[in-house]
Amino acid sequence: MTGAIGELGPAAPVPAAEAPPPAAVRPTRGWGAGARRAGWFAASVVLVCALWEAYKLVGSPDGGSVFGVRVLPRADDSSMPHVGEVLRRFGRPESSAAGSDPVLVGVLEAVWFTFRVAMAGLLLGVLVGLLLGVVMQRFAVAERGLLPYVVLSQTVPLIALAPLVVGWAGRLHIGELTWRPWMSVAVIAAYLAFFPVAVGALRGLRSPPEHAVELMRSYSASWWQALLRLRLPAAVPYLIPALRLAAASAVVGAIVAEISTGTRGGIGRLVIEYSREATSDPAKVYTAFLGAAVLGLVVAGLVALLDLALSRFQPAGGRA
Repeated sequence: MTGAIGELGPAAPVPAAEAPPPAAVRPTRGWGAGARRAGWFAASVVLVCALWEAYKLVGSPDGGSVFGVRVLPRADDSSMPHVGEVLRRFGRPESSAAGSDPVLVGVLEAVWFTFRVAMAGLLLGVLVGLLLGVVMQRFAVAERGLLPYVVLSQTVPLIALAPLVVGWAGRLHIGELTWRPWMSVAVIAAYLAFFPVAVGALRGLRSPPEHAVELMRSYSASWWQALLRLRLPAAVPYLIPALRLAAASAVVGAIVAEISTGTRGGIGRLVIEYSREATSDPAKVYTAFLGAAVLGLVVAGLVALLDLALSRFQPAGGRA
């Protein structure tokens, strides 16, 4: 028996060439996938423009109605200007006053203003959402006490919330800090952004399997070390979709808050100002709409870049 064992010898190690390559274990999402997404996005934009022009060609100037209810928009130039006319309007003066800047300059300035406010609200909402998620994961009583109110908070309409925030902020004094109108808009944006982050963080922090948690305990890791080295990396596939929702909510909240509070300088207020000229200059209104759409795409692109940077924490195939 001993000789037989000696003849067999120890098991030979598996050659490195037979080991599965890292790409087979965890496929990476590089710039090629991003380029394909950009190509599909460009194709979708072209398709939308083509459908717009096709409807103008075959649609009725009075729209379409079913049982007296209008279900299709009017296809006349005052309601649906040509795509080329909207693009040309960006290069024309914003008003008839001497020295007026082109519409493109006004739209970009408004987009930049709202972008900064929305990002401030998004960062505040992400911070609050992460803190709530960590607290609810750490203490079960906190989850039972806070989660219903977190869900309930999203049922309050912004139209009712915005005047309250502006009124309370006007009486707020924190040292030498002077509360400005844009801060109220950022708070409203954060109010919409924190909810998906809180729910996503709670699910993600609870996602590590029990054997991984037991392994951290066997290493005598503290709760803080387990949070940083296990739970937060495991929560990334849940946080990325939550951040996408939070980013969209922050942009929508900032635009609606600018309209509700009358804050000047942003794209929301610009939509209202340009809408006053909808009858005489319909293409001008659509320039503000396009500016708001570009703002949303920019913020979504930033989240996509963050997703790409954190791709090493994603499971095989990607959850986000």
